[in-house]
Amino acid sequence: MKVSLIELFEETVRKYPQKVAVIDKDREIAFSDLRGKSLQLASALMALGIGQNRPVGVFLDKSIESVYADLGILYAGDFYMNLDIKTPAERIRNILQLVEPAAIISTTRQIKPIEGIIPSKMKVILLDEAGETADVDAADIIRRLPTVIDTDPSCIINTSGSTGTPKGVVLNHKSFFDFIDWAIDTFHFGDDLVMGSLSPIVFDIYSFELCMLMAKASTLVVLPAHLAAFPAKILEVLEQQKVNFLFWVPTIMVNIANMDLLSAFKLESLRTVWFAGEVFPTKQYNYWHHHLPEVTFANLYGPIEITLDCTYYIINKEIPDEEPLPIGYPCRNTDILILDDEDRAVKEPGVEGELCVRGTSLAMGYYNNPEKTAAAFVQNPLNKAYPELIYRTGDIVCLNSEGLIMFKGRKDNIVKHMGYRTDLGEIEHVIINTLKLVKNGCIVYNQSEKQITLFYEAADEIPVSEFRLQIGKVLPKYMIPTAFHHLEQLQRNANGKIDRLFYKKQVNE
Repeated sequence: MKVSLIELFEETVRKYPQKVAVIDKDREIAFSDLRGKSLQLASALMALGIGQNRPVGVFLDKSIESVYADLGILYAGDFYMNLDIKTPAERIRNILQLVEPAAIISTTRQIKPIEGIIPSKMKVILLDEAGETADVDAADIIRRLPTVIDTDPSCIINTSGSTGTPKGVVLNHKSFFDFIDWAIDTFHFGDDLVMGSLSPIVFDIYSFELCMLMAKASTLVVLPAHLAAFPAKILEVLEQQKVNFLFWVPTIMVNIANMDLLSAFKLESLRTVWFAGEVFPTKQYNYWHHHLPEVTFANLYGPIEITLDCTYYIINKEIPDEEPLPIGYPCRNTDILILDDEDRAVKEPGVEGELCVRGTSLAMGYYNNPEKTAAAFVQNPLNKAYPELIYRTGDIVCLNSEGLIMFKGRKDNIVKHMGYRTDLGEIEHVIINTLKLVKNGCIVYNQSEKQITLFYEAADEIPVSEFRLQIGKVLPKYMIPTAFHHLEQLQRNANGKIDRLFYKKQVNE
């Protein structure tokens, strides 16, 4: 029985030493060489005397270096925390103060923006200055692996926090084993996976790709972050490298559909596409499906507190443009509870409740943040007999007539407006999917002015009278926005999602 993710990697290297592990633009590295680089770094970390089960920060762009940095940290018996090199220094300072990593791994060039905020006691390893360590005792490092157990942390992934300081979600080896075993069994992934990696290293999708590299000798093709603005370039790389698996946030897929790029790029090697992280408009999904009918598409759902995702829907039927995509069924070894406002189980189709999760997939909590951990990870109200934690997602769902879970919106996306309980997500769905008035939009609520406010992307500004006329045909008067803001492009966060918090602050400050 394997209990550490690195044990998977050791087995993979034995089987496929010369297979290409990472392709990074015009560079590539084989599994055996990747192991060597990782062990070098593990040796350097151990020489610092920081001990095991300590967080180590990685301040690098996505690259061969970031991959072996994360693997080296795991070899040393520690857990990685990837940081976004584009994040403002003040936000990085907040993270460092909260987590207090034992060391930071970077390069002389990339570390410059945060040099002044790194505490003096914090160790720094600069990969371009470290050089080769001739006396790496690989055998000694491997002998230490059994001291890691499956409930030890494997990484911290920072997620936005209401106070301005991100919350550090702690994930362990066991929860990743749980998810990757489900993924491999459900989608029959073999040892020939070539992954088109577009997500930043701070995102959970990247950590899953790292796990697949370790577990199934999957090749990770780095798609540089700047290519997100040039979707055609991304598709060129996918064709050149014969990528057969994608796990993306829908935003880029929507842009590709809107630009009709799949008419020019056939992506003949592509076999499986996962998407998660936000609602994928059905019209743009149908564009992908109709252009790539042989590809298996799956809609995944789950906050990072669930170690990647907790529900999935393999789309195996035609779904009209105006209908939302289901988020499906629970992943194996995961139980989904739908609870009403009085914490009673909801089982009837169409009745809404909060989606809550129990199982091995649950994160360990928020690092150095017991209050927020206690608020989100709570005793299962349906179980009074023994301790059992569930995670409250804050997402509102219901079952449809087929027993599929349907996402309805955020708990905090529901407001009382003019005396009515109003779901802002429903208004967005009508404007974008049903009426197709705009490509992308974001509805927020101005508490002081009691205004439903729409920020939208469109080539040209749309008259307010036209908005009100069309929306009034579908929604009652109290649900029609009263303020409209035209933008060429909506603000996105580091994960490529529309930054709703940014627009909430704009209308409520």
